Amino acid sequence: MSAQDPNQQGMSFRQAHLLVVDDDSEIAALLKRYLSAQGFSVSVVGNGKGMLELLEANTIDLVLLDLGLPGEDGLDLTRHLHEHWHGPVIIVTGRGDSVDRIVGLELGADDYVTKPFELRELLARIRSVLRRTGERTRQAASRPVVYLFAGYRFELHSRTLTAPAGEPVALTSGEYELLRILVTHANRVLSRDELMNQLYGRGSGPFDRAVDVQIGRLRRKIEPDPAAPTLIKSVRGAGYIFSDTVHQE
Repeated sequence: MSAQDPNQQGMSFRQAHLLVVDDDSEIAALLKRYLSAQGFSVSVVGNGKGMLELLEANTIDLVLLDLGLPGEDGLDLTRHLHEHWHGPVIIVTGRGDSVDRIVGLELGADDYVTKPFELRELLARIRSVLRRTGERTRQAASRPVVYLFAGYRFELHSRTLTAPAGEPVALTSGEYELLRILVTHANRVLSRDELMNQLYGRGSGPFDRAVDVQIGRLRRKIEPDPAAPTLIKSVRGAGYIFSDTVHQE
């Protein structure tokens, strides 16, 4: 569906408020001009303090976060956003090392773009993340569904997971979406490409380890022994399968 047809979408991209966190004034100004021209509302800050203040005072739909802020650790900021804000985050950085990409995803980022980047590619990533976030919200609000498995209670309308002992299990937006996909396709093998398409809106490529990272994170939260998983099993050469019986309440 064309992005120039916002009235036909649940979330209009023209209404989305983006926060660019980047100390490079030229890049920040370029992003503000370009994304504003695409119909977004765009705010810009150059450090973590400004980011937190703006998030406190405004409704932000998505954060574009540079990891290389002077005197600050962008990964720590990513962790803070995951623990205290819970909205979608795209890491935008000059760090091309795969370790940073993986750590960023492990800490809860929804996507990762490396500088230098094509503006149109960044725009596509932003739209994809917003589309997934908006679709999840609409589905949960319109169709309150509860799934039960292995003693867990997974509520889509409130986006909550409750452990067998009754304590809540904190999920990032990526973990929530991955669990939703696995639970609704229980006992069916899903390839990495299928998971990539549903999670990130594209097939395998530079981000093909993102699925494995998300799987590892989710296993650590729901498996009795993450090293010997019984719920989310690997199928050699094929992908992953959620092997438990799932009941819908």
